[in-house]
Amino acid sequence: MLSPILEFADLLITALLVGIIFAVWLIFDPTGLDGPTYILQQQLGIRSLNVVMPMLGGISVILTLAAAFSARDDRTRLILFGCAAACLITAGLITRFLNQPINSIVMTWSAAAAPVDWERLRDEWWRWHLTRLGFGLGALSLLVAAVLRR
Repeated sequence: MLSPILEFADLLITALLVGIIFAVWLIFDPTGLDGPTYILQQQLGIRSLNVVMPMLGGISVILTLAAAFSARDDRTRLILFGCAAACLITAGLITRFLNQPINSIVMTWSAAAAPVDWERLRDEWWRWHLTRLGFGLGALSLLVAAVLRR
């Protein structure tokens, strides 16, 4: 009985996390933005998501690892949950070590005076965000496959 509840919670939390990452892709595409608009938009997003995303990410990894442990008697489900956890961990590492350092820099900027290299950092952040989105979508897909395998 505990396993279906665990898997439901895992799907829900992971879907919320990946949904946020997907929404950032839809809403925060920096293509065509001038420096001041980009800085204001990015700073708002950082303030809004800088706590909730890591929290959801951590819970998602823990739930996925717990689901893998509970599925240890079914090799296919164990592998699916394990690969989903690996994708979530990779997305989390990208966030922590590639996106968040750029976020810290952007938070020091003034929209009134965009720094000379703002476009380089914008493009680097966006590239890592797209990579993180790919791992997030992969994780969610693997998770759904593992649950449906039941």
